[in-house]
Amino acid sequence: MKLHTVDSLFHGVHLYESKHLDGDIIDDHHHAIHQILYALEGEGSITLDGRQYEFKQDTAALIVPHSNHSVFSESKLTLLVLAFEDTAIDSFARSGLLHTSFPTSAFLQLSPFAAADLRQLLRKMLFEQTHPDALGRWAQQIYILEILLVLARTSQSATITDSNSLRAERIRSYIDTHFFAPLTAGDIAARLGMGARHVNNIFKEHYRITPIQYLTEVRIGLAKKLLAETDKDIASVCFEVGYETLPTFYRAFKNIVKMSPNMFRQQSKG
Repeated sequence: MKLHTVDSLFHGVHLYESKHLDGDIIDDHHHAIHQILYALEGEGSITLDGRQYEFKQDTAALIVPHSNHSVFSESKLTLLVLAFEDTAIDSFARSGLLHTSFPTSAFLQLSPFAAADLRQLLRKMLFEQTHPDALGRWAQQIYILEILLVLARTSQSATITDSNSLRAERIRSYIDTHFFAPLTAGDIAARLGMGARHVNNIFKEHYRITPIQYLTEVRIGLAKKLLAETDKDIASVCFEVGYETLPTFYRAFKNIVKMSPNMFRQQSKG
């Protein structure tokens, strides 16, 4: 068994491209550091500790230290490899997130939403790596933690066999964890590679409302909780739940609750 080393770790982190031609084989080996492999293009397979998986676009593998793995390229396979040492993240995240979520190597089939988040984080890391400054080390650590969070949530996802049920659940889960973002029906549809009308129909079939209606319900539900249980200013509540302006927040709140945020707070406190 070979022990491969990764050189040029900057503050314990290195992100690089790994290209493989048709029929290329990387023999079984292991490293003394963590690696995250993300497939950008092509098809092949990866073997993790004796188990083989189909490796293609929007799949990823998290490989723990000293875990045996190999890669076979069926067609030109391009990977991004994020190599990092344990010391690249703080001890709390190391034990509570990395080691708890990934005690062993894992293969991950990413949802369109998770894949989009991961791609954006990898782009940020590439920028930090090619434009280093005094804060680059902290930025790299933050992005690694965000990447691990995306992968950990992917590994905890429930398995659903029906494709439309899976899409509807992924949309709902994405809204639940990104309600504060400026989401539109077009944004959600684009991430799934589908038309907005088709996405609305799939979601409505399972939840009886459209994704944007559900987004509004999530935001207003949290707003009601904050108004009733905290003394936060209404402007702060508006900001926290994802609205850009107070008038937009007031309109959405009154449409659902049938009263203003101020009146709701008074009744809740009373």
